[in-house]
Amino acid sequence: MNLPPLRDILDQVSRGALPAEEAEQRLLGYLKDLPFEDIGFARIDHHRALRKGFPEVIFGSGKTPVHIAAIAARIVARGHSLLVTRTTEEAYAAVAAEVPAATFHPDARAITLRQEEIAPGRGVILVAAAGTADLPVAEEAVVTAEIMGNQVERLYDVGVAGLHRLLSAHDRLTAARVIIVAAGMEGALPSVIGGLVSVPVIAVPTSVGYGTSFGGIAALLGMLNSCAGGISVVNIDNGFGAATIASLINHL
Repeated sequence: MNLPPLRDILDQVSRGALPAEEAEQRLLGYLKDLPFEDIGFARIDHHRALRKGFPEVIFGSGKTPVHIAAIAARIVARGHSLLVTRTTEEAYAAVAAEVPAATFHPDARAITLRQEEIAPGRGVILVAAAGTADLPVAEEAVVTAEIMGNQVERLYDVGVAGLHRLLSAHDRLTAARVIIVAAGMEGALPSVIGGLVSVPVIAVPTSVGYGTSFGGIAALLGMLNSCAGGISVVNIDNGFGAATIASLINHL
């Protein structure tokens, strides 16, 4: 049975729009599986939307398409929005069989379906990428931030090898409320942007570069050692984590 979001049920109850018996049945349907729903191979945290403001996110890497689809179907059936990260077209085909309205974002390697209304963020989250090779991570951040209720803008291919490209967008940098910066190689771009703006910068090292980039470790260390203030750093290739932090900041 598909259930509407819990906040909608509570709103109808407060307005007297639901008969008492129906309200009780719907509320018990939610409470039955709180704090989680055990489906054997997974315990789905339906309570997370109440604690965190956004439902459980499915990390697709390493999961079978069948398992991803089963978890997605249960999340959507409870009225929650759906976000699957690090996934594939094969997994999307399995999800679409259960959740036909879901959308696949190939560049971001993500699946989404918005069902819940989320309060909009207060400003713009700007996602900057040093080079085209960084776009999968940047797009993961974009898709995540958007489904979490934020207005997002992209600023791509503005790496430090051609600073004039970045400086030509100075007005867009200063207009943002939060900036996510994805960069590989030596990971210098967040330091440059951090020195130009007065808002939080969330740096995402990517696993892009030649041998001594060590799969993003060089960029990670460079970002951790940034001399510009106001920069935080997430794990290598973690566009989702950066967007989650940016969304929390943008909703303050």
